[in-house]
Amino acid sequence: MSGKRDYYETLGVSKNATTDEIKNAYRKLALQYHPDRNKAPEAEEKFKEISEAYAVLSDDEKRRQYDMYGHAGIGQKYTQEDIFRGVNFDEVFRDIGFGFGGFDSIFDVFFGRQRESAYDRRRGDDIRYDMEITLEQAASGLETEIDVPRTETCDTCHGSGASPGTSPRQCPTCQGRGRVERVRSNGFARLIQVEACSACAGRGTIIDSPCKDCRGAGVVSRTRKIKVKIPPGVDDGSRLRLSGEGGAGVRGGSQGDLYVFLHVKPHKVFSRRDDDLLCEIPLGFTQAALGAEIDVPTLEGSAKLTIPQGTQTHTVFRLKGKGMPRLNAYGRGDELVRVIINTPTKLSGRQRELLAELAKEMGEDVKTKKRFFE
Repeated sequence: MSGKRDYYETLGVSKNATTDEIKNAYRKLALQYHPDRNKAPEAEEKFKEISEAYAVLSDDEKRRQYDMYGHAGIGQKYTQEDIFRGVNFDEVFRDIGFGFGGFDSIFDVFFGRQRESAYDRRRGDDIRYDMEITLEQAASGLETEIDVPRTETCDTCHGSGASPGTSPRQCPTCQGRGRVERVRSNGFARLIQVEACSACAGRGTIIDSPCKDCRGAGVVSRTRKIKVKIPPGVDDGSRLRLSGEGGAGVRGGSQGDLYVFLHVKPHKVFSRRDDDLLCEIPLGFTQAALGAEIDVPTLEGSAKLTIPQGTQTHTVFRLKGKGMPRLNAYGRGDELVRVIINTPTKLSGRQRELLAELAKEMGEDVKTKKRFFE
């Protein structure tokens, strides 16, 4: 992303500009460089430049990322299409009375996907898949297969929607564009109203003999096994993106993406705080008073923990490197062990006598309950 102009400079606004100020600045520049109005060769590149700046600065999260790390931060976190996804350009273009100069969307302007029909080359749908894993699997990583229902290109018609041996024909009403336009003058601007062609339902083509397998859609529904590789250290709510594993595109459009959302099951022993693991271990009061060496659970088995004499309840001990792996980084977190001192509820006669002697020796006033025969 190096070599790009500063986004604030591109729009001519200060770094403290409000969202409305950014929108107004973009609106003025869009009037000047929009493809519907300015046919100069350099105008399209200028329009792309100001639109990219607006896409970043009008989105709070992207703007924070840009303010912290500049263009490098944007390029590291977002793909070029991610920059524009979710930004409401239609609101601005409705206000200034322009369409996209023969393009169907802002993505067509930027990524060269100008289309003959509104239905042609449509990107496939993104798919969400929720997956539950254990804490141990989150720590070690996991390679597995999941069954994903999705649309795929029809093998019979190869996506054309027409029966084998036939082909779709161009719609005579819209001349294959899939839409009809009505242009009205509005002062110095032109208002372009674009509607889907009613004759072909926006496809740009008419299928006289639809494919029997996909019924003219060009795609069919299937469940496909997809390999998923989960890296060590993922947390509850982590998201994996599998590019091109989503729904099939229409008329040769690119395939959508598969997003796997991970849900880590609650563990019976450990809870998690960032990369550290926390657990509570019961400890006898004599062990706490005299000191001891005990076994404590870890994700890999057990480990020795030395308890110094005089340990108090709720004391926390740290086991270095026994926590979760750091996601996409080196090292591990720690395991934090909180000891809970247990007070015995049932004592034998001998145990009572020993404790009473200990209390007397330590000068503690205790109340003992004599047995019936005593």
